[in-house]
Amino acid sequence: MTLIELNNITKRYMSGNQSVTAIAGLDLAVRTGEFVVLAGPSGSGKTSVLNLIGGLDRPSSGTMTVAGCQTDMATDRELADFRLNMVGFIFQSYNLIPVLTAAENAEFVLQLQGIPAPIRHARVTELFAELGMEGLQNRRPGDLSGGQQQRVAIIRAIASEPALVLADEATANLDSKSSTDLLEMMRYLNETKGTTFVFSSHDPLVIEQARRVVTLHDGRMVSDTGSRA
Repeated sequence: MTLIELNNITKRYMSGNQSVTAIAGLDLAVRTGEFVVLAGPSGSGKTSVLNLIGGLDRPSSGTMTVAGCQTDMATDRELADFRLNMVGFIFQSYNLIPVLTAAENAEFVLQLQGIPAPIRHARVTELFAELGMEGLQNRRPGDLSGGQQQRVAIIRAIASEPALVLADEATANLDSKSSTDLLEMMRYLNETKGTTFVFSSHDPLVIEQARRVVTLHDGRMVSDTGSRA
């Protein structure tokens, strides 16, 4: 089943008085359950593609459908609902709220969705145990290592069981061991829960773990390995 379909997508930005093309005529389809890396150097368009897929931005031209929503035609309210209910985001900078505990951060999306507190607590407690974070629920982000903070961010991203998880340079601030642990965890979630992951990265560790690598350069696709074991 096709989860993401981008057809002839172009994205242009204004930089001063000049128009800059970040994505140029991109076609991309991702099936449910895939584990995909968007690879390429800085400025290749990886983050721009993720922002479009996640409904954080709109294309300048072309059509796109993600998890049944035609996001290029959606209203701002429809996009907000789409982001809340269909997509989990993992950012390079973690984006945890400093004054909240790890568990409160992890429950944040569920709270926005109106999930009752007992269900939120039970779901997040189970994920903390499953991902090796048991006993850390009451710590604040400043009391956690970078790898632990990123695990909290992952729990927050998957707690609502979204159709899709997008990760933008998720390992960039981590050491090699933390990066490896994180990737193994996400491969585990992909294989056991069928969660679809799309990353942007130029980290060889991430690319090695991917089942499919889509390489971008100057906003264009230059190679696609397709699905691989």
